[in-house]
Amino acid sequence: MATREALTRADEVAADAIRSRVSRYIASVWGSASSLRDADVDRIVRQSLPVIRAGRLQMAQMTASYVLGLARVDGFDRPPMAVDPKIIDYRGVPDEVVYRRPAVQTYTALSKGTPFEAAKQQGLNRLLSIATTDMQQARNRQARISYAGAGYEYRIRTLTGRENCALCVIASTQRYNAYSLMPIHPGCDCGQEGVRGAGDPGQTIDPDLLANTYAAVEEKLGPRDASGVPAATTISDYRNLIVVNQHGELGPTLAWRGDRFTGPDDI
Repeated sequence: MATREALTRADEVAADAIRSRVSRYIASVWGSASSLRDADVDRIVRQSLPVIRAGRLQMAQMTASYVLGLARVDGFDRPPMAVDPKIIDYRGVPDEVVYRRPAVQTYTALSKGTPFEAAKQQGLNRLLSIATTDMQQARNRQARISYAGAGYEYRIRTLTGRENCALCVIASTQRYNAYSLMPIHPGCDCGQEGVRGAGDPGQTIDPDLLANTYAAVEEKLGPRDASGVPAATTISDYRNLIVVNQHGELGPTLAWRGDRFTGPDDI
């Protein structure tokens, strides 16, 4: 039987492969447009959405299989939880609307005098951010269903080392209720592991990593002034600068306190 470490590593590799494959395809479709008039944008959306939706479904199926493997290693005997199709359309906004936002990003840049190729690149960056966030959300939301269904009480964040920022590292030192949606941020590629409640050390599971990360943030960034609030000077002050915003489309989202909250038009 595979170990937890082997299962987790395989899950990370599979997730990265799905994310990379979808990203390469939609970047190619976007790049093939010589202009971004309505007809071009319609074509981009029409060609990209089936691949993006397939990527989201694959993420969910992969997550369900991964949790089933962990549950077997940990001795849980509940039946596996099937993939919930509702997680594919979690935003409450039609995909056709969401995936026109990169074109709006481009138009906005052009209106400010940005050269076309640079503006088009901004639109591509937005497209990739939306698509990878959607795939991560499919992974995240299926994990909640599968872990809770298997009988786990908590989940912890696992770091892949590819996209992990200070927010991810700090969040990885905390545990999450298995029934709650884990907060992530656009571009996040963290994984998750289920953990039992017996012998759990509390909300903070790695106090040394937490303290070291805050110290590294403080050393690199210096005192952080959040919209006129006195600058942080201690590790505890930095802890207070990390918040979870409830976004209308994405759900719980990690952010620095004082950052401008992202609205639907920014996603």
